[in-house]
Amino acid sequence: MANRTIIKVEGLNLFYEELQALSNVNLDIAEKEITAFIGPSGCGKTTFLKCINRMNDLVPGCVIEGKISINDVDIYGNINVDMLRRTVGMVFQKPNVFPMSVYDNIAFAPRGHGTRKKADLDALVIDSLTRAGLFQEVKDRLHKPADELSRGQQQRLCIARALAIGPEIILMDEPTSALDPISAEIIEGLCRELKENYTVLLVTHNMQQAARVSDKTAFFLLGQCLEFGETSQVFSHPQNEEFQKYISGKF
Repeated sequence: MANRTIIKVEGLNLFYEELQALSNVNLDIAEKEITAFIGPSGCGKTTFLKCINRMNDLVPGCVIEGKISINDVDIYGNINVDMLRRTVGMVFQKPNVFPMSVYDNIAFAPRGHGTRKKADLDALVIDSLTRAGLFQEVKDRLHKPADELSRGQQQRLCIARALAIGPEIILMDEPTSALDPISAEIIEGLCRELKENYTVLLVTHNMQQAARVSDKTAFFLLGQCLEFGETSQVFSHPQNEEFQKYISGKF
């Protein structure tokens, strides 16, 4: 049985002043699946991702038309944006650890949301690091600076930090592009584990990565979503001519 739709995108257009960066995007994204977004640089993948947690609100001159619903709630309606960003966590291309300890990186947001008891924070830190596959590696370094970790460990710390706020959806913007192959493989494995409990949206330039880890794949070009479907289906029987060229290396 197909998973239910958790994110519904209808007629999405996005403008940076006179520049139209997204054009009439319509997608139904299922819960507890990995949906990959692929396409050439500048095609709108990351711009689309940032619509899901309204990070584009922070861009001057940005205008958004259309509708995005999460759990049937219009996220561009009258909602609490802070609560939205607790529902939708984000992991960026390069690890952006805070200049503090491993422990405090995880505890930072929960403290800001009112969790104060040490026992509660301890449990949350351990659980988040365990879910990110990092606890055994850092359990003796929790109070050491986070920037002493390897880059791959730092990226998993950023994933753990996103998990600590209790999201339903995790946005990942090229999370392995700055990592060595072994660290990238670990992150890919972690993504597969995370989809047991979370909905993962993954922007990647790596078509092989999309084929390996995702359940669905969307192909973007010039701000339009030209192909979307089951990953095995779209790679083996692409319907869009531009997507056929893309996966065959013709552009």
